[in-house]
Amino acid sequence: LLTVTVFLSTLTPKFYFALTVTSSFISGLIFVFEWWHFRKYGTSFIEQVSVSHLRPLIGGVENSPAAPVTFSASSGESETTRQNLPECKVWRNPLNLFRGAEYSRYMWVTGKEPLTYYDMNLSAQDHQNFFTCDTDALRPSDTVMQKAWRERNPQARIKAAYQALELNNDCATAYVLLAEEEATTIVDAEKYFKQALKAGETIYRKSQNCHSQSPQHEAQLRRDTNVLVYVKRRLAMCARKLGRIREAVKIMRDLMKEFPLLSMLNIHENLLEALLELQAYADVQAVLAKYDDISLPKSAAICYTAALLKARAVSERFSPETASKRGLSTAEINAVEAIHRAVEFNPHVPKYLLEMKSLVLPPEHILKRGDSEAVAYAFFHLQHWKRIEGALNLLHCTWEGTFRMIPYPLEKGHLFYPYPSCTETADRELLPTFHEVSVYPQKELPFFIHFTAGLCSFSAMLALLTHQFPELMVVFAKA
Repeated sequence: LLTVTVFLSTLTPKFYFALTVTSSFISGLIFVFEWWHFRKYGTSFIEQVSVSHLRPLIGGVENSPAAPVTFSASSGESETTRQNLPECKVWRNPLNLFRGAEYSRYMWVTGKEPLTYYDMNLSAQDHQNFFTCDTDALRPSDTVMQKAWRERNPQARIKAAYQALELNNDCATAYVLLAEEEATTIVDAEKYFKQALKAGETIYRKSQNCHSQSPQHEAQLRRDTNVLVYVKRRLAMCARKLGRIREAVKIMRDLMKEFPLLSMLNIHENLLEALLELQAYADVQAVLAKYDDISLPKSAAICYTAALLKARAVSERFSPETASKRGLSTAEINAVEAIHRAVEFNPHVPKYLLEMKSLVLPPEHILKRGDSEAVAYAFFHLQHWKRIEGALNLLHCTWEGTFRMIPYPLEKGHLFYPYPSCTETADRELLPTFHEVSVYPQKELPFFIHFTAGLCSFSAMLALLTHQFPELMVVFAKA
């Protein structure tokens, strides 16, 4: 400081002004570069250089991040490299709505398209994989439906479905398409699905009798099984939406018992939601005990339902002030830990449950741990959280603590693998343009960006003052 003061005291106003302008320009360049580096890479360049290069030179020790625990704290297994981490995979939404009866109705009322082209294209691929096989050429109606699933225009698909029914009145997939896209109410959709069920069961029995004759017959049996399972599941969802919840639960339980190998369809998530509506919490816990397992992929429905059940035991009498005085009980600690676990899996959900962010219709596909999964979960489960007194209050008091536990979620996790950095791009493809996509972790400006911005502003202010009051500023510098 003494050297700088002596140096400034020797300057003329012109040189002093040139120095302040130059320093302002340089600090401005540093600020712009810092901002660009932060927006592109998510870290401060100055901080990164100081931590990576300067700290070892001055004797600092860089702690290596702990290996993240995979999927469950009880597993005891850890991953040592990020190459083994699962990629961002898009899943079919287990609770997706009906195209004609719900998505189209929303578009008629609001004028906004609730589904993106990417989402609908994924559904078209699903339909081709589920409902077609190599033996479609043997049945003319199936050949027509194979083309129908590839049609982009909804009216063309519906027209093709009617053509298939003219060729074969028992074409189950044609009834499925009409139920999904032509029916404008859930009641109409249910009628079509009942016709599809009748036709699908007949075809399924025939395929069962001859599936061992050739590989083509085996492929046909897989296709007919997919159709039957899809139809029964959608019938259960129709019953759920029409208020016949116990009937829906029975269909889902029978479906899971009859086809246990199709667990990847996540029918248990439909069952969880229906049981929560019945307030059959013991049955919900039994389903969780079976599917909340280390060997199965997690979901927001699993993690947040487990948190809801634990919160239910303490939320009615929970008070932050009382808890801070006497400390948390064992049950309260379990509830808080369950909430932290759920938030760590999908950090987007709490803002929807706490109504800090507005909901939209859920897409037909979701990205696990992403904003699309959070929208789909909250859309159906918000009412269940509201029904349990104090549950949302407990969530509000505790969910942000997860972020303090894991300050660098992209590098390591506490209970799960590190939070994937690819979710934002996929969510923007799945969610409509009028929805503001939630991004996590929210990138807060690092210290050095604030520092360079302040330095730039201070230098610019000195340059301006020197230009306006050169003599006074030189006197001030000398003083």
